[in-house]
Amino acid sequence: MVVAQPKMEIKDPKKNFGVVKKGELIKLEYDFTNVGTEPLIITDAEVSCSCTSVDYPKQPISPNQSGKIIVNFDTKTVYDRQDRVIIIRSNDQKSPSKIRYKGNVLRK
Repeated sequence: MVVAQPKMEIKDPKKNFGVVKKGELIKLEYDFTNVGTEPLIITDAEVSCSCTSVDYPKQPISPNQSGKIIVNFDTKTVYDRQDRVIIIRSNDQKSPSKIRYKGNVLRK
C-alpha cells in the first residue's frame, strides 16, 4: 500500500553567488515542487547566521505545484569565503531538506 505524503523536490539546492563586494545584498531563489500526493507545508527555515534571512510560502503547496524559497544574504558583516547551509523543515517524510549557497565576499 502506498501512503499519501508530501515530497519536496528542490530543483537546484546549491547556488554559488561568485565574488561580491562587502556590503552587497545577495538574493537567491530556490525553486521547488511538491512531487508528493498530499499538500506540502514548510514549517521553518533555520539559518546559521543573522546575515541570512529566508522567505518561504506559508500556505500549503498542493501536489504538482511549485514554489520559491528566497534567501537574502547581507554581506555587510562577513568577508572571505562563505559556505552556508539552510535547513528547511516541512511535513515531507524526509524533512529536513537542505539548501546551500557559497561565494566570496571581498573585504573592500
